[in-house]
Amino acid sequence: MAHKFPNVLVHLVFSTKDRQDLLVDDVLRNRLWKYFVGIGKNHGIAVLAADGTANHAHLLIVLPSDMSVAKAVQVLKANSSRWLSEHGIDFSWQEGYGAFSVSPSQIAVVKKYIEQQAAHHAARSYEEEFLSLLNKTGMHYEKDQVFG
Repeated sequence: MAHKFPNVLVHLVFSTKDRQDLLVDDVLRNRLWKYFVGIGKNHGIAVLAADGTANHAHLLIVLPSDMSVAKAVQVLKANSSRWLSEHGIDFSWQEGYGAFSVSPSQIAVVKKYIEQQAAHHAARSYEEEFLSLLNKTGMHYEKDQVFG
C-alpha cells in the first residue's frame, strides 16, 4: 500500500499537579479547551473534544501516524502549561495520564461524555471517575500507584 491511513483515536485524561483546583476561572478554563485545539493543529493532532473541571482535563484526539501517545501528551501539556503560566497562573499538570483507545463508532459517545464533565462531577470526584475509566477499559492497576 502506497499511503498511510491511520485512524488512532485516543481519549486522554490528565490532572493538575496534585489534583489541585487550579483551573477555577470559568472563562480561562473555557479558553484553555479551545487552546488545546490550536495546539493540536500546530502539531498535527486533531483535537475532536476538550473539556474538564478545575482539576483535570479530558481530550479526544486523533494521533498523527508518526506520533506516539506519550509525545502527544507531552506536546499538549507543555504548551497548555506555558499558556496558563503566561496568563498569571502558577500552573503545572500532574506527571501521568490516562490514554484510552476509542472505536470510531464511539466518537459521538465519547465527545458527549467529555462535553458533560460539569454534570459528571456534580456527583463524583475525579478520582472516582478515573478509577471507573480504568475498570471500564479492563486496565490492570494497583490503586495505591494510580494517584501516587
